[in-house]
Amino acid sequence: MGFKVKLVLTLLVISASVKGQDYDEQAESIVVGNELDNVVATEPSVEEAITETTAIVDDAPVDVLSNSILETRSGKYQNFDDTLTGLEAEPAAVETPEVNADQSGRQLLDPGSTIDTYNEFAHIDGRVLPSTTYQNNGQPYVISTARLNQIRANFLYWFYDQGGTDNIGDYQRDIHTSTPQIHKNFNFQLPFFGFRFNYTRLSMNGYIYFSDPPDHYTYPLSFPIRDWPNVNDPSFIGIFFSKCRIGNQRPEDPDQRRPGVYFRLDRDLQTRTDQLGVEMRERVTWDIRQGVIGAQAFFPKHAVTITWKNMSFAGGIDNSLYLTNTFQMVLATDEVFTYAIFNYLEINWSSHTEAGGDTTTGEGGVPAYIGFNAGNGTQNYEYQPYSQASVLRDLTGRGWANGFPGRHIFRIDEKILMGTCNKDIDGANLPLMFAPESGNMLGGTIVNITGPCFDLNDRITCRFDTESVVGAVIDTNRAICVQPRFYHNGYARFEVSINNEPFKWKGKFFVETPATATEKIFFPDNAVHEANPPEIRITWDRFNLTTNLNVQLQITLWGYKEITIRPQLEYIDMIETGVANTGEFIINPQNFRNRENTMHNDMQFGFLQINLTTPEEYKGIKISPILWSRPIPLAWYFAPQWERLHGRRWAQTLCNNWLRTDRFLKNFAAQIPVCPCTLEQALLDKGRFMPDRSCDKDINPTCRYHWGGVHCVQSGAPSSEGSGQQCCYDKNGFLMLSYDQMWGSRPHRSHDFGFSPYNEANKVPSLSHWFHDMIPFYQCCSWQEEQAVGCETIRFERRPTQDCVAYQSPGVAGIFGDPHIVTFDDLQYTFNGKGEYVLTRVDHPQLKLDVQGRFEQVPRNVYGPVNATHLTSIVAASNNSVPIEIRLRPQHAQWRYRLDVFADNKRIYFDRSALRIQYFPGVTVYQPMYILNQSEIVIMFSSGAGVEVVENRGFMTARVYLPWTYMNQTRGLFGNWSLDINDDFTRPDGQKVAIDLNNFQSAHRDFAQYWQLTDREQKDIGVALFMREYGRTAAYYNDNQFMPNFIREPADFLPANRSHDVNRAIEICQDSYQCRYDYGMTLNRDMAEFTKNYLASITNIKETNTHRVISCGILETPRFGRKSNFFFTPGTRVNFECNQDFILIGDKRRICESDGRWNLPEYGYTECLRKQEYSARTLGATWGIISAIMLPIVIVLICIGWRLLKRWKKNPDTSEDEYAYKKPYIDEPLHVNSDDESIPYKKDTTEDSPLPSEPLRVFDEPGDIGIPVYDQQQHYPPPPPPHQSYGLPQHQPYTSAQDPSAQDPSYPLVQDPSYPPAQDQTYSPAQDQTYPSGQDSLYPSAASTVQARDTKWTGETEIN
Repeated sequence: MGFKVKLVLTLLVISASVKGQDYDEQAESIVVGNELDNVVATEPSVEEAITETTAIVDDAPVDVLSNSILETRSGKYQNFDDTLTGLEAEPAAVETPEVNADQSGRQLLDPGSTIDTYNEFAHIDGRVLPSTTYQNNGQPYVISTARLNQIRANFLYWFYDQGGTDNIGDYQRDIHTSTPQIHKNFNFQLPFFGFRFNYTRLSMNGYIYFSDPPDHYTYPLSFPIRDWPNVNDPSFIGIFFSKCRIGNQRPEDPDQRRPGVYFRLDRDLQTRTDQLGVEMRERVTWDIRQGVIGAQAFFPKHAVTITWKNMSFAGGIDNSLYLTNTFQMVLATDEVFTYAIFNYLEINWSSHTEAGGDTTTGEGGVPAYIGFNAGNGTQNYEYQPYSQASVLRDLTGRGWANGFPGRHIFRIDEKILMGTCNKDIDGANLPLMFAPESGNMLGGTIVNITGPCFDLNDRITCRFDTESVVGAVIDTNRAICVQPRFYHNGYARFEVSINNEPFKWKGKFFVETPATATEKIFFPDNAVHEANPPEIRITWDRFNLTTNLNVQLQITLWGYKEITIRPQLEYIDMIETGVANTGEFIINPQNFRNRENTMHNDMQFGFLQINLTTPEEYKGIKISPILWSRPIPLAWYFAPQWERLHGRRWAQTLCNNWLRTDRFLKNFAAQIPVCPCTLEQALLDKGRFMPDRSCDKDINPTCRYHWGGVHCVQSGAPSSEGSGQQCCYDKNGFLMLSYDQMWGSRPHRSHDFGFSPYNEANKVPSLSHWFHDMIPFYQCCSWQEEQAVGCETIRFERRPTQDCVAYQSPGVAGIFGDPHIVTFDDLQYTFNGKGEYVLTRVDHPQLKLDVQGRFEQVPRNVYGPVNATHLTSIVAASNNSVPIEIRLRPQHAQWRYRLDVFADNKRIYFDRSALRIQYFPGVTVYQPMYILNQSEIVIMFSSGAGVEVVENRGFMTARVYLPWTYMNQTRGLFGNWSLDINDDFTRPDGQKVAIDLNNFQSAHRDFAQYWQLTDREQKDIGVALFMREYGRTAAYYNDNQFMPNFIREPADFLPANRSHDVNRAIEICQDSYQCRYDYGMTLNRDMAEFTKNYLASITNIKETNTHRVISCGILETPRFGRKSNFFFTPGTRVNFECNQDFILIGDKRRICESDGRWNLPEYGYTECLRKQEYSARTLGATWGIISAIMLPIVIVLICIGWRLLKRWKKNPDTSEDEYAYKKPYIDEPLHVNSDDESIPYKKDTTEDSPLPSEPLRVFDEPGDIGIPVYDQQQHYPPPPPPHQSYGLPQHQPYTSAQDPSAQDPSYPLVQDPSYPPAQDQTYSPAQDQTYPSGQDSLYPSAASTVQARDTKWTGETEIN
């Protein structure tokens, strides 16, 4: 009885199984065993796994999963009622099932198609193609987590052999031996290997292809075909590229669906609501997201499922039809990204007979080709080591995508990226797939790695450049490492080692600077830039950290400083812990007012960091994703501490400290390029200046640090000292000067890109720039005022804008069209060589430059081959830089990227914001911010040389920009830049060729062909620098037998019956012979118009560069004043005004004159003074005027006195009697006129007699006027001896003009007691006698006066 019950239960299980599939999703609670007696029925259980076994019914086998398989895949069992035990509630949390290598566990037994099924998924999991309009009770279908895990537990995707219009489901009955391929339309775009297709051709031979194959193949297969375009090079996806035929199946085979090829399209998955559409979308989504690193955001729009079931090899005997392979390809795309899933269910043969295989076993020959070919001679990817190798059979046991052996996943839209591990491959430089491919320089980026197959006990070591970190194994296909902190940007070597083996797996990891890295933490307002904000609001994308939104986060603060040779990035404080992952948070600066960070309060800028509070741990390694902010000032945190240290004017103190430090550093202004005067000039100087992300008219017009500016440029490479230039322009296109306002352009001591060796102070990318150039702006200007002393010091002294007066525009040469060349000296000619040539070459010891171009034949037109060429690739290198090659992509491969860029022999892309600017040794490569499809690339060398490459509608053009240091140094097709066109046609040996612009053949034969390159070094020519792929050397492209059309005008080389083409060329091109030539040759209007436009463009550039902008230079804005405008071109009138309570002195207006000089001020230079200062200055000016008047008078008097003193000193031994004469003291009237010659004074009788004088008053008594009172008993000194004067200096002549008696008649005359003179002394009134200046007449001393009163006058005296 018990046996019967068991048998009934077994039959019920069989009836509930799924028809036509490899797995029975409805019977995952049943496990197959070998003993029939152990068949039991079980109820659904959440608590424990089911371990019982069931019987196998021979005539109705059941698809089941073994216990070991279930444990390997997920550790969870599927219950009989289609629910899973221990599952998470969300698909995001579903763990990837794992499968062991047992194929019998993956190929599940399938019931016969005649068995009825009654479960709700029977119409999906059976053999009958369900209707796409099916809905569950009229409602959109919603998949459950249990159902998702149930269908994902199957190895193969659905394919149906019944249902549909002809009741054949997905089966392709039109494919058979006589018709091995059929055409299929996708009706959507499928990106593949750089191309994009909306159709395919389905082949019985294990591949789908998109272009015609060659007539026959040679084994082993090699792609791309080197003889393309003479031999077709197909574009295909080969899951098992080998000649096949449809095999047979045995009656006992578990899957009884018809052998053959199955094909099904599932379009518009994102909007479908039917059950098949929803389940297909979710299954593909999670298989790819969890199976391929970097695909976390993939959401498919369309899917293609192609199954080759029971395929045998071609050429075998009849019995070989039972020797079959079964494999499946699933393509999923969102029309941008495309993924391919290869499912290898069984492989029993490897080669067909034409490839040398045995007719019985299909072995012994060249195995099948596994891989991808882009076609059109471009690129291919062969899946090593399996393709065309004996280990091909291992495909069923390798891959391990989603835990399934035999499943291999690839990303195939742009380049082929292996999404699964590769166990059998070994070598020195194995390809490593990792995501993300770039990270912030500050570190913390979690890098997911795929490449080698991992064991859970493996020790993983990741090496970033020279620093190694220990990683963690997640599963067989994936390991993770945490990126360490870098102090440089650009590409870093990334290598992986397993168990201390050599680092075999290698790649390149791009390091983003903190200022240019993808922004992860956002500040919606300007609060973080203020000194004392009330609050700071931050936001972030919460899915950037984890899909688990219930985790808790912590926010920390980090700071940076340079006080030693080593840069210091250090942890400062915990801002908040236990933060919910809501994507926003508000920081209250008041919470940190009482902090005392003694060791860090000298840090003025830093970063916010967000990470998990409790990181996940893998084998003792804590793993937490980290989000970094952009650099931010830290006044909101440190302002209270700075105030306690420095007082209320802490900003001024910090500014002064910086000024003292900066003055000790070396001046750098002479090392950086001069700013262009206008924005137009700046945009055309591609070799020296590039857009500044802090103020870019295309992506960041805010210009926080240059208010009023519309665009800034910065030097593309650091100077020899590591500094950089910045030039900002206002809405009028003129250079903004720091002398006018604090928002003007400022040179940088430290370039934002850093400088080698990078890990030293002043050289760290972004961080040193912020430390030396950005924070001082906050301290001195932003946190103070524009007219503060510190701000003016930084504007006028430490970071002043350099004048543009000395700016020199670069020289420009270009190539375009068929191809037409414009040299540096403006010579225009046409050269249609076929091969690789030198465009320009400089071989100077200090200036080395090579720019080379590849010319290939123009595609055919409606009349056949075109005997003309065009530019398809250009490569450039300078000094010790790596070569940069820019290559035109085939027309059908331009749907996403127009140009391929190679740096250091590696393809690089610019499709993400952080990758728009990329740095390599000696060279910077960038894509303009407004370009999204790589149609314009600029190469900038540290020497100032630049190369600009532009693609337009499948045609490529290039321009080369050189600074004037390259003058008279260039050679090649662009000529010798000497401002003389006569030496442009100079051969490598220095010989000059006559120029005949109307003779294309002469330029071709006598000049241009001499500049052809080869793969070996040639004197004065160099060696070809192009990247070589698939064995294509310079000899492959060089064709000296190619004879282009040398006739200039279409009317002369087109047949007479094509006059309409001649007229059309004239209509389109008008006066441009280059345009007419191109249209006449190609009949391509796009190319002709592009040639015409580009010729006009380079002509305009040359005219702009030769037009000198006259600048009057700097006219400083007066402190506490304003200027009416900031222009500096001739004719500009600038009026000055002062702020309130200030008075303007000097000129109120200045004019920029035509000679480039400001007019001289008439009233002095303009100043704005406070009223007190103005009053003080006015008073000072008044005293200055008085002093200016009096000073000459004083000087004159001093001079006169000095001269008198000198004359006095020249008279030696003058008698004292000459100076001792005094009018006598007399008691009676005297006559002064006397004829007695003995009288000292005798009037000349010839002179008119003077008027009578008043009677003399004689004072007889002591005390009277003129007579001092003396003691009567006083003894007076004797009279001086002869020749002695009374205290007067000797040798000074006497003048009557200084005698007081001569001027004042009332002055008493006193007789000298020594008078009469000695006999040898005489007195002559005519003698010129003078006293020294400042001396009065001889006054008698007291003694002599008294003596005079007692002396009797003898002689005759006459008084008139």
